[in-house]
Amino acid sequence: MTLRTAIGCLSRRGMAAAGFSMALPMLLLFAPAGAAALDLPREQVALVAPPLVHPHEQATAKGPEIIEFRLVVEEKRIVIDDAGTTLQAMTFNGSIPGPMMVVHEGDYVELTLVNPASNMMAHNIDFHAATGALGGGALTLVNPGEQVVLRFKATRTGVFVYHCAPGGPMIPWHVVSGMSGVIMVLPRGGLTDGAGHALHYDRIYYIGENDFYVPRDAKGNFKSYDSLAASYDDTAEAMRKLIPSHVVFNGRVGALTGKNALKAKVGETVLIVHSEANRDSRPHLIGGHGDYVWETGKFSNPPQTDLETWFIRGGSAGAALYTFRQPGLYAYLTHNLIEAVELGATAHFKVEGAWDDDPMTQVRPPEPISPALHGAAAKPTHAVVEHY
Repeated sequence: MTLRTAIGCLSRRGMAAAGFSMALPMLLLFAPAGAAALDLPREQVALVAPPLVHPHEQATAKGPEIIEFRLVVEEKRIVIDDAGTTLQAMTFNGSIPGPMMVVHEGDYVELTLVNPASNMMAHNIDFHAATGALGGGALTLVNPGEQVVLRFKATRTGVFVYHCAPGGPMIPWHVVSGMSGVIMVLPRGGLTDGAGHALHYDRIYYIGENDFYVPRDAKGNFKSYDSLAASYDDTAEAMRKLIPSHVVFNGRVGALTGKNALKAKVGETVLIVHSEANRDSRPHLIGGHGDYVWETGKFSNPPQTDLETWFIRGGSAGAALYTFRQPGLYAYLTHNLIEAVELGATAHFKVEGAWDDDPMTQVRPPEPISPALHGAAAKPTHAVVEHY
């Protein structure tokens, strides 16, 4: 029996139980005896959709707190390119990627994960920043119509992926359907350059990269489905070929270009957090650099400096700090240029300010070639031609 047939025959709750047989035993194995009370201050944080990040302090003199977040799983069909191609998506809070969360080292993250009764599938969350119980995945599996509360201590600094991991063959399907995001655990004293000097950012943007696998029909056209259940068999077949139909930033082609370009000003320092929950990526800022780059995303390691391109390992996040020095339009892309240009993995930064001729200037604008200036150099010798 295919999953499509099984889903068609089962109720939502029964379908969830049948589809996640590998995860449920783990849930029972790691079930806590009781949640101990913590006598710490609490702060409720309202999450915002990427590329924006909720307000937060970069450094704090306060002691550890319990930081409360809420994620609601939303299953929905979304448009992922200008041609109208649709994806049967699974999301946290309705966005791809899910919202970015920020806490400080030593804080406790207390997450309420809600799976509305209107959904079809069971879901959970695996925090790469957490310790034990499959990153919390074994303690958070919820069927439609349920919610669960998980608390873990943020003991390691850096940017870390979180994603849905409901068990077995369901894991990759949920991840490539949009269910991933990032949590950033800042040092309590803030970021440093590795030599004790403080680093500060004026703006922060979160770019989540996703690879999508939209099935095609016999004529090569992208297919559309009425439900998650109907899309599964074809999507699984497309996924197993490991050739994405789309590689995008923040959920769709053009999500961060044109009128959606990320904004900055000359002289501002921007922290770019970049995640890829499934495949490797190679971010590059055309016309700029990574002044300070935590390529592995972990702030306990000193940052690398002056990088042209950096590497994001599949299933991880990285962070790059750059101070814009010239105005204009900057392209931020994965430097697999086929994926950037053909499949969609490109963003834009629109930077305001005054141009400085010292770092770069156009000495002469384009003009006809002048024989008096360039005639001798313009004609290669016969020996040069034969050499090539």
